[in-house]
Amino acid sequence: MTEEKKKVAIIGGGIAGLTAAFYLQKIIHDKKLPLEIKLIEASQRLGGKMQTVIRDGFTIERGPDSFLARKTSMIRLAKEVGMEEQLVSNSTGTSYVLVNDKLYSMPGGSIMGIPTEIGPFITTGLFSIPGKLRAAADFVLPRSEGNTDQSLGEFFRRRLGDEVVENLIEPLLSGIYAGDIDQMSLMSTFPQFYEVEQKYRSLIVGMKKTTPSKPKVQPAEKKKGAFLTFKSGLQSFAEGIEAKLDPNSILKGHRVDKITKTNDQYELYLNNGDTLIADCIVAATPHKITQSMFSDYRFFDPLKAVPSTSVATVALAFPEEAIKKDIDGTGFVVSRNGDYSITACTWTHKKWAHSTPKGKVLLRCYVGRAGDETIVDLSDDRIIQIVLDDLSRTMDIGIQPEFAVVSRWKDSMPQYTVGHKQRLETIRKHIKSELPGVFLASASYGGVGLPDCIDQGEEAVKGVLEYLNVTE
Repeated sequence: MTEEKKKVAIIGGGIAGLTAAFYLQKIIHDKKLPLEIKLIEASQRLGGKMQTVIRDGFTIERGPDSFLARKTSMIRLAKEVGMEEQLVSNSTGTSYVLVNDKLYSMPGGSIMGIPTEIGPFITTGLFSIPGKLRAAADFVLPRSEGNTDQSLGEFFRRRLGDEVVENLIEPLLSGIYAGDIDQMSLMSTFPQFYEVEQKYRSLIVGMKKTTPSKPKVQPAEKKKGAFLTFKSGLQSFAEGIEAKLDPNSILKGHRVDKITKTNDQYELYLNNGDTLIADCIVAATPHKITQSMFSDYRFFDPLKAVPSTSVATVALAFPEEAIKKDIDGTGFVVSRNGDYSITACTWTHKKWAHSTPKGKVLLRCYVGRAGDETIVDLSDDRIIQIVLDDLSRTMDIGIQPEFAVVSRWKDSMPQYTVGHKQRLETIRKHIKSELPGVFLASASYGGVGLPDCIDQGEEAVKGVLEYLNVTE
């Protein structure tokens, strides 16, 4: 008699869901396990925020443009999919901070804005003398008390003072999370900073001691960048993973509206009226969608209060001669103290040589952040003009772009506010006891970067195999 196959539903076709589907299918095939998967995606495409526009020789990312090379799970997945040869490293160059209409180069030796070399910090014009003296207090200040969560802003302001936070740390961290650092959780975003402070007392001393020394680069060698992407764009990676999946295991254009538990199985009610049965679920969905699907279970309700910010990216293509005041570097972040609408700008043609035809320039700007999101709702033309006005103040751009690509991400950046880790732990405890076999994996939970989401997808696979008691 043929053993009846257990059914695993993976809801959400972003990178976390794709990862879970890929690795589960691989293990099922390799071990001949009695499982079958169904990847359910509400839209007509997989890949989530990994979206790429190929136009006139330009490669333009609508969402993330790369990932940290030191987070190796994405490199490993690229090898599994057969796309390792497509990986390219970013070109290195000076990064800047825009403060009071002036671009200041990022102080050498700073790690997420924390100085680890005294010389560059003393000589930079980013901070006043009182601001530098206040930051030096880190050498004598006591450790944080207790092991309770606190905001990033509270932690860094106490250690280094307002000026360093507002002119360097906040622009860098907001660029990652598009959030308010005075609301964001230290323990859910950068717990390593707390651990360093607890061990060494001084954050500056601790970061210097724990940061690996950079390998010496020979004169003929080219310095390797810290980021990687795919020559053909990040969307091609999503498509590469999809191509490895059994087409019958993918269900696009179907939204899961509600999930209920019946005995030892789950009923998934789709928006077209169909119902699917699953023994196990990987919810690779944003937190508010997850809460909506499990609305019958009140312990998911805290997810309703987790904020998400809206952002937009604006890619502008120019001929080289349009930039009258060229700047030697790869981009800049913007201090909140200025009256700029853009939060950052990447000189993509310099950072990613493959992205731009010879003789052309590609600038990619970011707008929208916590507390300042209305710009995202403006028309394309208005957003483009606002961005051009901001850029012209630093780069003296004389003409309109050849074309522009505006990408809006509404309520797409989950905010790990203070207490995020504890909220998730409580929800997961309830899931384990009341909805066993359900696993969460997405940017809303354990990290917003692409490798973080891949890690969560892999962790969900382990949970599924353990719950279904099958041999990996």
